[in-house]
Amino acid sequence: MKRTLTAWIAAIAATASLAACASGGGESSAGATATADADNRVTVRVGVTDKAQEYWTTFTDLAAEEGIDVELVNFTDYTQPNPILSSADLELNQFQHLLYLANYNVNSDDDLQPIGSTAIYQLGLYTTKGYASPEDVPEGAEIAIPNDVVNQARALLVLQSAGLISLVDGGNAFSTPAEVDEAASKVTVVPVDANQTAVQLQTLDGAIINNNFATDAGIDPTTAIYSDLEDTDTARPYLNLWVARAEDADNPVYSQLIDIYHSPEVTDQLVEENGGTAVIEDVPAEELQADLAELEDLVRENA
Repeated sequence: MKRTLTAWIAAIAATASLAACASGGGESSAGATATADADNRVTVRVGVTDKAQEYWTTFTDLAAEEGIDVELVNFTDYTQPNPILSSADLELNQFQHLLYLANYNVNSDDDLQPIGSTAIYQLGLYTTKGYASPEDVPEGAEIAIPNDVVNQARALLVLQSAGLISLVDGGNAFSTPAEVDEAASKVTVVPVDANQTAVQLQTLDGAIINNNFATDAGIDPTTAIYSDLEDTDTARPYLNLWVARAEDADNPVYSQLIDIYHSPEVTDQLVEENGGTAVIEDVPAEELQADLAELEDLVRENA
């Protein structure tokens, strides 16, 4: 994901605005060597894209009880939270998955690091033809998939996991329809703009639809006949993350926040707010960082 000049200008403007409005309820968490408590309060600024979700209120309340005043900074443009974190106008962000971060680091020559995981949000297969499962989809059926690079590859992996297609060499996070082994596949894929996948349900046998577009089309995400939540290994590149600057990866206050995030009070509420279409994953930072390094190599190979 190479940033355009416009995106850079927007990021710089947002940074200036953030620096001007940031306030603190305690000492900065940067460089902390011990966890926080009621007598040693710290402030942590976290960049997010879903501040309105109620689970964040639960999270910030629990953090405050442990001496951490969390300031949520909401963004509507995904290009902004990473460069602003890199410039130290945020301490953490939590909005992206592993593959997004790998793309960002490679294309921006940066070294932001995952320090905790959150959830995998489903990418689902839907149909209006009455099929109850992938096994019911007939031979030769046509399935719409998003045509943008990240979601297209993910959709192909979903269909392969569902037993509907076979990808040459097993596929990866950058697979394209050209890698579909047609002779070994049950269905044909039809790439379309992601915002048109739901429309294709009117004419095709099925469609892979992102949660947000399913919601916009009035589709209940729990009606998907298959999703990558049934095979979380396939969905691993799309695991969402807590991200910090490399030099802050071992900050104990940030580890404290991740523990709070994984408390049942927070995660149960998150799953409920997402209609059960999210799977919470608590993966060690070292494992996430190893996964990131592999994906960064894959990004470079596919540049």
